[in-house]
Amino acid sequence: MNRDAMLARTYLSIAAALTLAGCSAANEAPAEPPPLEGAAIGGDFTLTGETGEPVSFSDFDGQYRTIYFGYTYCPDVCPVDVQRAMAGLKLFEQQSPELAARIQPIFVGVDTERDTPEVLTEFTDNFHPRLIGVTGDEETLTKVAQQYAASFSKGEETEAGGYLVNHTNVTLLFGPNGEPLATLPTDQGPEAVAAELEKWVR
Repeated sequence: MNRDAMLARTYLSIAAALTLAGCSAANEAPAEPPPLEGAAIGGDFTLTGETGEPVSFSDFDGQYRTIYFGYTYCPDVCPVDVQRAMAGLKLFEQQSPELAARIQPIFVGVDTERDTPEVLTEFTDNFHPRLIGVTGDEETLTKVAQQYAASFSKGEETEAGGYLVNHTNVTLLFGPNGEPLATLPTDQGPEAVAAELEKWVR
């Protein structure tokens, strides 16, 4: 074998090794454990979905799930948080479409008077085609919120009958078995959300 052929073969071997190393690194699990590993939050629940039919958390077993507790008439916090979370999911879809397809985003509407299935549908459709909204009566929602370390309370009504709802504004990520993994950094923007999803969705 002449010198040029030997060099060509060496370069090909190095290129192949680098390619394999790159693929392996991309599929490796993160070195550190998930931030919420072992946290006593989450669990199954059944609420009313956008079609009026029951929707359970366990309906999506085998998928990753994000969950956010808010309300559709929220003037600022909810739309911003949900927009950033769903924009981050869209970025992740562009980067890793097969992995992103394993994520089911869920919005829990805690305004028992105004978060009807129809209103939830209109709200969620503004942010992502796979985002679903669920709601329920106050007693059930309170129990579910407590399971997920969230809370909500109705504010004082104005003379015109309007009101705000105080609520926890954290987006949680759960794994395929319903295990808590991490919070999504919506306060840092869609890019940070996509990066967090990339760390934990496998």
